[in-house]
Amino acid sequence: MENRSFGAPRWLRRGSALAAVLAFLVTALGAVFAPAAQAQARVVYPTAAERQHCRADGSRPVVCVDQNAQRLWVMRGTSVVFGPVTVRTGRHGHLTRTGKFHIYWRHQHHWSSIYNAPMPFAQFFSGGEALHGVYGDLGKGPGSYGCVNLTVRDAARLWPLTRKGTWVEVWGHRPGS
Repeated sequence: MENRSFGAPRWLRRGSALAAVLAFLVTALGAVFAPAAQAQARVVYPTAAERQHCRADGSRPVVCVDQNAQRLWVMRGTSVVFGPVTVRTGRHGHLTRTGKFHIYWRHQHHWSSIYNAPMPFAQFFSGGEALHGVYGDLGKGPGSYGCVNLTVRDAARLWPLTRKGTWVEVWGHRPGS
């Protein structure tokens, strides 16, 4: 009579080192990527003080840019319909102008002739200043040349919410500028 064990199959016993490595990788990768996914899911709404700076009237949206917190959101009436998302505003010597402006020109695939750089989803609101996407990390570098930089993903999500004539309200100062 043959002695049989009712444990794990033979192929799994031979590959137990491989199974252990796979289990470790799944656990480690889950621990690395899970906090990032949870952080993206958490929404932090504008504070009451921030809302005092930016008011929307009726059903027309207003893009709100708080340079103190480096955040942007869109209000429609009393509701936040987009954001807040992280932005990057003007660096020392190239500050983003404050005030209430309206979007006067939009170009989805704009290329800056001045800086020889892409400006995806560009929405110009004050002279050469625009809301637009940038490739790369918003946290790197000293700031923009006066524009309000968003990630390309956020700029694409903002695009259908605005149009020519949409108000943009900018206040505060970029920290360190």
